[in-house]
Amino acid sequence: TEDSSSKETDALVHFLRGAPPTSGASQGQLDSLHQPSGAIHPASLPVTSLVSGVNRNQHQSKPGGGNYSAFSEASSTAVAGAPAASGGPLGASDEEMIDLTPGQDNPFRDPFGAQSAALSQHRRETATAMGNLGGGRRRSSSGGDDFVDLGGANPIDANEAAGLAEGHYNDFETIDWLKDIGRHRKRHREILRRMKLSCRGKLVSLFDSFSGWLCVGLIAVAAGLVAGVVDIGTTWMSDLRDGICAEAFWFNKEQCCWSSNDTTFDDEQACRQWYTWAELVGDSNKDFGAYIFKYLLYILWSLLFALLAALLVKVFAPYACGSGIPEMKTILSGFVIRGYLGKWTLLIKSVGIMLAVSAGLNLGKEGPMVHMAACCGNIIAYLFPKYGRNEAKKREVLSAAAAAGVSIAFGAPLGGVLFSLEEASYYFPLKTLWRSFFCSMVAASVLKLVNPFGNDHLVLFYVEYRSTWSVIEIGPFILLGVIGGLFGAGFIRANVWICRIRKFGRLGRFPIAEVMLVTLVTALLAFPNTYTRMNTSRLIKLLFSKCGPEDEAELCDYKWNSTNDYSGSAPAGPGIYSAMWKLMLAYLFKMVPSGLFIPSLAVGAIAGRVLGNVLEQVAVSRMDSFPFRLFCRAGQPCINSGLYAMIGAAAALGGVTRMTLSLVAIMLELTGGLQYIVPLMIAAMTSKWVGDRLTKGGIYEEHIRLNGYPYLDNKEEFAHTTIAADVMHPRRGEAQLQLLYQDSMNVEDLETLMAASDVNGYPVVVSRDSHYLLGFVTRRDLMLALEFARKNEDGIVGDSLVYFTEHLVAGAVAARHTDAGASSTDGQPPALKLRRIVDLSPITVTDQTPMEVVLEMFRKLGLRQTLVTHNGRLLGLITKKDVLRHIEYLHSIDPHNLIFS
Repeated sequence: TEDSSSKETDALVHFLRGAPPTSGASQGQLDSLHQPSGAIHPASLPVTSLVSGVNRNQHQSKPGGGNYSAFSEASSTAVAGAPAASGGPLGASDEEMIDLTPGQDNPFRDPFGAQSAALSQHRRETATAMGNLGGGRRRSSSGGDDFVDLGGANPIDANEAAGLAEGHYNDFETIDWLKDIGRHRKRHREILRRMKLSCRGKLVSLFDSFSGWLCVGLIAVAAGLVAGVVDIGTTWMSDLRDGICAEAFWFNKEQCCWSSNDTTFDDEQACRQWYTWAELVGDSNKDFGAYIFKYLLYILWSLLFALLAALLVKVFAPYACGSGIPEMKTILSGFVIRGYLGKWTLLIKSVGIMLAVSAGLNLGKEGPMVHMAACCGNIIAYLFPKYGRNEAKKREVLSAAAAAGVSIAFGAPLGGVLFSLEEASYYFPLKTLWRSFFCSMVAASVLKLVNPFGNDHLVLFYVEYRSTWSVIEIGPFILLGVIGGLFGAGFIRANVWICRIRKFGRLGRFPIAEVMLVTLVTALLAFPNTYTRMNTSRLIKLLFSKCGPEDEAELCDYKWNSTNDYSGSAPAGPGIYSAMWKLMLAYLFKMVPSGLFIPSLAVGAIAGRVLGNVLEQVAVSRMDSFPFRLFCRAGQPCINSGLYAMIGAAAALGGVTRMTLSLVAIMLELTGGLQYIVPLMIAAMTSKWVGDRLTKGGIYEEHIRLNGYPYLDNKEEFAHTTIAADVMHPRRGEAQLQLLYQDSMNVEDLETLMAASDVNGYPVVVSRDSHYLLGFVTRRDLMLALEFARKNEDGIVGDSLVYFTEHLVAGAVAARHTDAGASSTDGQPPALKLRRIVDLSPITVTDQTPMEVVLEMFRKLGLRQTLVTHNGRLLGLITKKDVLRHIEYLHSIDPHNLIFS
């Protein structure tokens, strides 16, 4: 038997196997089970589809548009330690019944106290015949009425029962955190028990103890390899628009020129081994005809790559569109979107992001890497039943996978862990922090081993500064933060506006035509400008870089003077002024709502580089004046314009995402210098403050709200004084709740009820006249139980009574059939007893509970719904949808325009 400390966790497990009442139980004990308890405990009722008449299948094909209208939630949530309702404690599972020793005392498994040896033996003999969580049997009640007791949580065949017992959820449902965590603890106790019995049990326990580390390690290896392939493929296809390496076509431009002895490097021709398309057809690179030819090929390659990416996503994996981070946040909060983290999504997303970036669109591959890493995590989790069959545990490894995604995207393992903690994860226990750290470390190591860029760095735009900064520069850093916050607010509003047009307008009906049009306009405008034509990651690297006398780039065209005491700074040459106006045009070009991570970094880097160059020239012209003489030192620049580009990039990304801690960590790992932590913190906090004053949340929260995902942000505060009665339904004029009565409905009544309603569960009350809450039954369990009884049990017909109680009330059958015109119970079909599919410990609140308490229950316990009672009587229910709509209503937003689920 288990000790008393395990009883609280066992109360969470709904699908447990029980035994019939002992023959020695008195009739008074049996009757007491039907009396409503004064301490009624919570029940759960499901959330139904918010938008009636909407076909769920029509909305699964447009994840990017967020048309998830037919979201629904299953029910039956239990509180650890909550006593069962009037039906009594739950029974034991089949596995536990087999292991009971005759004569053991286990009052938790036996609702009547002592466990007799005869009953234990009876359980052993019948467990095999009944099967795991299935099987039916016929016995006689204490009153003499025949009934069929489907003595398991789910009277279905073995395969279906196993899947349901492991926490199967349908598409677009919210998981039951408490039940899944309770199931995991019960499984862990069983492993510990078996460990004491055999060597095999010890091996199973050993494997189970390190399976979590093995799982996240495999996820990290897979994510690192995927990132390496994506990086290499993206670089090669991006260079393919300009030309090809004649000696080895699989080399990109940089790899092709590694063996070259050229002392100069031309962006157009690169080296003798690299041939532009104009050179391949015998034309020169310098004449006007060659320029037009390269221009046309640039556009054609871009259109081809974009068309392939759009077709692959539309035909094979619609969920592969977008960055995927808003959906990842929703999934990690407990929502189920089948296929979003599947193998096809991973494959098409990996190929599609290479094609999209190579097409020259204003986006990057870094954001989608979080989604791809999560796909790796979901696929590998199914190799471990501990995670694959438990949705709550699976989200622990998905959190680690999200950390690995940022680690391989930016070469920032610590930043990845902090990103998962601050931005992505909803439930982040301490062991998940450790495993996320390990996963990020292994993923970065694998990517380092792959070495996709050939420079021993994990990202293309890695830089390393040696110069310092002055306190006087805090003012420009704050200014960059303000610019980043303004840009972030404008970006979010423009992005949401365009997405809304695409979602609700005619534009969304022609996704491929939209992609081709955007690609065509982008290619036409990007090619003439050197800074918009190049890959965005290369542009960021160029903007971050520090100029020296040996640099020949246009951005580094300074009038160097060897006699200058301050050799780190020099007056600007004509190339600088030419680069400035090109960068200003690129700034306007990159501000078009497009990608998130890389375009935001590029916009901020442009702003920072321009501001840094302006301040640098002011400092150079006034080196001996206050305050510039305080921080102009020999051998280093007075103003490091590359550092300003980095600060501006952090400010812009912070203004869009509202990240702070993780953003600073990522930028620090990109630069490798802790001396810049204060400027980065100043810019990140300033951009967040400015952005929060202009928009309600970051880009992820806005897209979650736009798509109608059931996500309760734990960062928001609830400062209103409403109570549960103000939010619950049904209200006046609304249809009454669909209820089940404990002993006065037959099979036909239940089938009619399910056919006439689309809810996912039903609360069980005493009777039509007495709405004292007894428990809750999910629609799925009830449907499977009735189907099983119809097919496998003799005598079960539409007129068979159904009992949701532990026993049959004496005379109940006769009374029921007397009402139907029958004079006696002789010859009536056997009754069907479904006591063990009832959740006897659902969560409730009283009608006077403050909504701030209800909101915290939904956030901290991961609830999907809670029932509202008054003195034990059922009044209504509050779903997550109701909470979300109530919050939006208090924010003066029309809640009927929202598509919550």
